[in-house]
Amino acid sequence: MQAIPGTEGLYRADEMNTPITAIPTAQLARRKSIVMKAKIDRVITRPYLPSGEDRIRNVITRVLGLDENEAVSILETVLQEFSHRHRYFRDSLQRNFDLVAGFVPDVDRVSKQRRLLIGAYFTAEYSVEAAALFNPSMVQVANQETDPEGSCRFVMSFRATGEGHISSIEFRSGIVDANNDIYFDALSDYVEAPEIHPNPSYDQHLFRLKLQEMGASNAVTHQLLNRLPDNFTFNDLQGKIAELQNSGQILSQEKTDAIDRAMWLARSNYQILFRKDHQISERVIFPVSESERKGIEDARFVRFVDDDGTVIYYATYTAYNGETILPQLIETADFLSFKVITLNGTQVQGKGMALFPRKVHGKYVMLSRQDGENNAIMFSDNLHFWQHAEILQVPEYPYEFIQMGNSGSPIETAEGWLVVTHGVGPMRTYSLGIELLDLDDPTRIINRIEEPILLPNSHEREGYVPNVVYSCGALIHQDELIIPYASGDQRCSIATLQLPQLLARLTQNASDPDPVTTVR
Repeated sequence: MQAIPGTEGLYRADEMNTPITAIPTAQLARRKSIVMKAKIDRVITRPYLPSGEDRIRNVITRVLGLDENEAVSILETVLQEFSHRHRYFRDSLQRNFDLVAGFVPDVDRVSKQRRLLIGAYFTAEYSVEAAALFNPSMVQVANQETDPEGSCRFVMSFRATGEGHISSIEFRSGIVDANNDIYFDALSDYVEAPEIHPNPSYDQHLFRLKLQEMGASNAVTHQLLNRLPDNFTFNDLQGKIAELQNSGQILSQEKTDAIDRAMWLARSNYQILFRKDHQISERVIFPVSESERKGIEDARFVRFVDDDGTVIYYATYTAYNGETILPQLIETADFLSFKVITLNGTQVQGKGMALFPRKVHGKYVMLSRQDGENNAIMFSDNLHFWQHAEILQVPEYPYEFIQMGNSGSPIETAEGWLVVTHGVGPMRTYSLGIELLDLDDPTRIINRIEEPILLPNSHEREGYVPNVVYSCGALIHQDELIIPYASGDQRCSIATLQLPQLLARLTQNASDPDPVTTVR
């Protein structure tokens, strides 16, 4: 690994000189030598609660039955064996004690050491990337004062998968320097889940609209929301529900269902916060709500610039509860505080939604795949609601005959919106393609490259899911398109394309879209 002035503590990904030769055609993409692999020793602490209140009480009784010396000895052993694996380990034990404190008799008389020991019995480690680290996206962030002149600082997100195939979001950071060499910040030994905001706030009008979209708007929810202020908190909602439940009337099934729907929506829209001293590579967004208890999948981050110039980072992702999927939205300005928001509307379905980095003619724009086969485009006045979609293109080339979709948010260039696509071909092989959309009318395809720009080579073919290369978002720096990608749904690498050559090929002989390629 080489270092350059001003990049101490960073690691460099040197470029391989071998062009991609997987298909017999002139190729533009070149692989970097870097390979990012999962590390099984990156673990978080999670609550570990046996099923049933009786079992919880039994464990607490056994711990309280220990004499003081034995209890202290067991706690010291736990701290010695595990505290070096986690920042603020004692805080984690205390939080998990708080989860069961209501089952502890005479809780106020329990010593601090005994509380921590009870917390340890209700804590488990989880290796967030034990199975795989894959499907990266990459966005530009503000440079630090120590970054070299002409460099571009980035944050890269990943889908990390551990025990039970539960997926979460992890991060790495680094810079692309003026020579387009890529350096990653040193990877921390720790990984930490954020604090969950105990009392998030909601916009009543937006909350009401979302209930309507869910088909859960009725007299009960209207009565409930009419008792709440324009901006209310989770505690406010719980309080009004408690008043309704304690009114002395027997609740009908309709009222019970309405309350359950309102609480489900509230819990699916939450806020999380990381400590400022947590490095970016230490932060992991682990499933919180019931709708995502089996995974947060394939986050596509985008640097979004609003009409007033405000920069905010959004990510669309797929929440999975083990049976159904739900498209969700993440919002952050600093990668420390995150809001997780449900997306609504008749066209919020399927996987692979990718938001454009700015509005077009005053409307939000998003690529999507409603039917699992074709690439679609959507426009909306409201970021949270998507009612209309049209097919942008259907599979046309052999490498995408099974299905096609985007591989991240479009990137704006002077010639048009540059879109990295993915296609599925024979033997369920996933490849990456590329196309150019009209800046003023992104429903118009200016041109596509007929062959994939990247498909699995012999080193990338094997993995958790064989024969797959996939990306969730790229960026451009110094006339180079930088595409982080996963191979085999297990590990990640980087490929690059020279922008002038790429755009020259995409704009040559460009004409109005073929009616077979673009279906309106």
